[in-house]
Amino acid sequence: MDFDKQRRIMVDSQVRVNDVTEPSIVSAFLNVPREKFVSKSAQSIAYSETEIKAGDNRAMWTPRDLGKMLRALEPQSGDLALVIGAGAGYSSALLGRIVETVIAFEDSPEAVELMTERFASIGMDQAIAVEGDLAKGLPDQGPFEIILIAGMVETVPQAWLEQLAEGGRLGVVVSEGRSLGTARVYTKAGDSASYREVFECCPPVLPGFEKAETFVF
Repeated sequence: MDFDKQRRIMVDSQVRVNDVTEPSIVSAFLNVPREKFVSKSAQSIAYSETEIKAGDNRAMWTPRDLGKMLRALEPQSGDLALVIGAGAGYSSALLGRIVETVIAFEDSPEAVELMTERFASIGMDQAIAVEGDLAKGLPDQGPFEIILIAGMVETVPQAWLEQLAEGGRLGVVVSEGRSLGTARVYTKAGDSASYREVFECCPPVLPGFEKAETFVF
């Protein structure tokens, strides 16, 4: 199977056509082998326009949605980035082609070990896999210019926003109900962070960030 050819087709038919044309982002998609971040049984569909299971409660975004989110985050070469709920590590590897350092953050040792192996297999020195409590983030490693939440959530913990550097951007898809979501980019200014909505999408849900149930009498 010619994965290089499939990768080029993916970029031309799923990334560039959705107004994701920044050279650094396009180059990342062209140079990170997506097939290395899926199971062997899923390699035949690695470049299809679909979500692919990436472990327990994790799935890879479609290239279209991930490309649009990366474009909205405007990653720069000197940035320190954090990917929360990194799953297979693909989005972290893409960022690793653009920014100075990216931390792929997961809550299980198995996921961290697998990402570490995958990063090593493609010579990705800029990405580091770390285990911890996703809701708390990594305050001792920040502040971060880029934080990407690799799944749709209902609530955005304040701890994530507090770990942004001045001018830092946090990209997250917030559920609007009925499997619909809106991608937001929060930007830190002083002691607060405001957001803008950038596009609608429905990526895989990141469990553990649901709104508390309210009871109506």
